[in-house]
Amino acid sequence: MQSLTKIALAGLMAATPVAVWAHHGWSSYNEAEPVTLTGPLYDVSWGNPHGTAKMNWQNREWDVILAPVSRMTARGLQLEEINNRQRITLTGYVRRDGTPEMRVERIVVNGKTVELR
Repeated sequence: MQSLTKIALAGLMAATPVAVWAHHGWSSYNEAEPVTLTGPLYDVSWGNPHGTAKMNWQNREWDVILAPVSRMTARGLQLEEINNRQRITLTGYVRRDGTPEMRVERIVVNGKTVELR
């Protein structure tokens, strides 16, 4: 019976999409030093496992990691508020390895503050 369980588990792991295993963890972000970026977002993706976008800041293209869509909408943020290339403010944490990527904790748009975590 135990070997059957191992076989079933191995089959389940083999069937799991690679993207699930490749998903980044939050420990790669420097939570000791929050950073604030201001500007328009572009290439906004409103999907799972979390939203994403891009922003140009300090002459670099930054990947912006948002919260899951269900959390953002539950906290009052709608796609239309961040997808019109209007000026918004993001506060969050950048990657420790220098990759231009930010995990967003807070968005300020049109005078409204939305906490994502």
